[in-house]
Amino acid sequence: MIFAASIVVTIANMVGQVRLNQWNGDFFDAVGRKNLSAFVHLLWTFVVIIAVLLALTVAQTFLQERLKYRLREWISLHLLAEWLKPMRVYQLSFAGLYGHNPDQRIQEDTRLLGDYTADLGSGIVYSLLQIVAFVGVLWALSAQVTFQVAGYDIAIPGYMVWCALAYALIGSILTWLVGRPLIALNGERYAREAEFRFALVRVNESGESIALHGGENDEKRHLETALAAVVDTMRRLSTSLAQLTWITSGTGWLSLVVPILVAAPAYFGGALTLGGLIMVAGAFAQVQGAMRWFVDNFSRLADWRAAIHRVARFREVLDNLPAIESGSPEIKHALHPEGHLTFDGVRILLPDGHIVIEDASVSVQPGERVLITGETGAGKSTLFRAVAGLWPWGSGTILTPPLEAMAFLPQRPYLPLGTLRNALTYPGASDAFPDATVRRALERCDLGDLIAKLDQVDRWDRELSLGEQERLAFARLLLHKPSWVFLDEATAALDEDSQRHMMSLFDDELKNTTVLSIGHRPDLAAYHTRTLQLVHGRDGDRLRIKPPVAPPPPRHWLHRLVDWITV
Repeated sequence: MIFAASIVVTIANMVGQVRLNQWNGDFFDAVGRKNLSAFVHLLWTFVVIIAVLLALTVAQTFLQERLKYRLREWISLHLLAEWLKPMRVYQLSFAGLYGHNPDQRIQEDTRLLGDYTADLGSGIVYSLLQIVAFVGVLWALSAQVTFQVAGYDIAIPGYMVWCALAYALIGSILTWLVGRPLIALNGERYAREAEFRFALVRVNESGESIALHGGENDEKRHLETALAAVVDTMRRLSTSLAQLTWITSGTGWLSLVVPILVAAPAYFGGALTLGGLIMVAGAFAQVQGAMRWFVDNFSRLADWRAAIHRVARFREVLDNLPAIESGSPEIKHALHPEGHLTFDGVRILLPDGHIVIEDASVSVQPGERVLITGETGAGKSTLFRAVAGLWPWGSGTILTPPLEAMAFLPQRPYLPLGTLRNALTYPGASDAFPDATVRRALERCDLGDLIAKLDQVDRWDRELSLGEQERLAFARLLLHKPSWVFLDEATAALDEDSQRHMMSLFDDELKNTTVLSIGHRPDLAAYHTRTLQLVHGRDGDRLRIKPPVAPPPPRHWLHRLVDWITV
C-alpha cells in the first residue's frame, strides 16, 4: 500500500517536472523577447508549480521513510521468528561464519537493507519515470537539430536521446570497472565491524574477570587487532571510493555543459530559441540523469548488495540447520509411552565426528533421583543437551517424557532482562503467578531480602552473586513445578548448608519430581537414589550404573578378640 502510494506521488511529481521544464522554455522566451507582462504572469505560474512540487516532494519523502521502517520491521520480525524457533539459537553457533553475530544481522544489516531497498527502489522507479516522461520531449525537440554536411541539412531522429544514452552508458561502464571492488569490500567491512563490536561487548560483560586477572593489556591487544582489521578494510574502501569519485563527480560536472554543447548546433543555427535551448538542456539533463542513476548510486548499490547478501546467507543458514545436522547420523527423539526417560544405544558425537559417548543404554523411571558422574570433559553436559534436543549429532534413540514436563538448570542460570519478577517467572509471564506464591518461593530459597526488589528493573545477572542466581533458579522450579528436573552442577556455587536446603525441595514441595543431576561433589550422592557413571571405553565413554561399594566381609571372632586385647 505504501509503495503503491509512493508510485502515484512519484508519477504526479514527474508530471510537475515536465510542466516545470515547459515553464522554463516559456520563461526564457519571455526574457528574450523582453515581454514584461508574460514575465510577471510566468512568475506567478512558477509559484504555483513550485508549491505543488514541494507538497509532492514532502509526501514522497514521508512515504519513503515509512517504507523504510516498514521494510525493516517486516524483515526483522521474520528473522526473529526463524532465529527463535526451538533449538536454533544454540545450534546456530555450529553453523560456521554466517551463523556468527546474529545480533548484527538482525539489527544492523536489516536496517541497512530496509533503508537501501526503500531509497534505491524509489530512486530507480523515479528514474524510469523520468526517462518515460522526458524522452518524448527530448525526441520532439531533437527534430529541430540539423547538421550541415557538404551543403546538405542532415537531421538525426532522436539525436538528443542518443547523446544522453551514450553519455550515461560510458559513465556506467567506467563506474562498474572502477567501483566493482566496493562490493566485496563492503561485505568485508560489515563482517569486521561485527567482530569488533562483539569483542567490545565481550570485554564489557567480563569486566570483573578481566580486572581480577589483570588482563587489561591483553584485552587491549585483542581489541587493537580487531580495530586494525576494521581500519584496514576502511582504508582499502576509501581508496576505492576515491577512485570511483573521479568518475561520478567528473561525469556530474560535465553534465552541466554537455546538454548545451549537444544543443548548440541548433541554437546557433537559429532552429532553437533561448527558451527552446533551455528546454532541451533541461530535458537532456533529466534523461541523462535518469540513465546515469547507476553511476550516481553505485557505492550505495554495493552497500545494498553486501547487506542483502549477509541477510540472505543468515536466512539460508537458518533454513539449512537440519542439513548441517545431517552431516552425521542424527539422534532420534520420541515420547516414551509411559513417561520414562530411556537411552537406547545412544551414541553422541562432536560435529567433526569425534566420539564423546560411545554407548548409553539405560532407563530412568518417574520418581527416581539419579546422579551422573564422570571425569571432566566426559560428555555429561552434552548428554543433557541431547536429552533436550539441542545436540543432534550422534545416533540411537532417546525416549523422553513430554518436553513441557522437563526443566533444565544449566551450570550458570539464565536471567533475562527486565524486572526480578520476570527473571523469577521466566519463561512464563511476569503475572503468571500470584504475588503471594512468588514471595513464598523467594523466602523458601533464602532470598527474602529480594522481595522488595521484585518489580525493579536491573541487570540481575550482574547484581546477584552466582550463589543467589542458583537459588533463584530453584525458586523458579518451585513456581513451575516440573515433573522432571535436570541439574547440571546447579549447586556448584552453594555451600553445603545452602545445597542441603535447596535439595530438600525434592523431599518437600517437589517430592514427586524426578531428578537427574550432574556433579563432581561427593556429598551430592546423598540426595540421589542411584548413580550412573561415564566410564572410558575403547572408542568413547560409556554410561554404566555405578556398582555399589561392597560391605567388608564379617571378621572371625578370634580376630575381634585379638583387637579387643590389643586395645
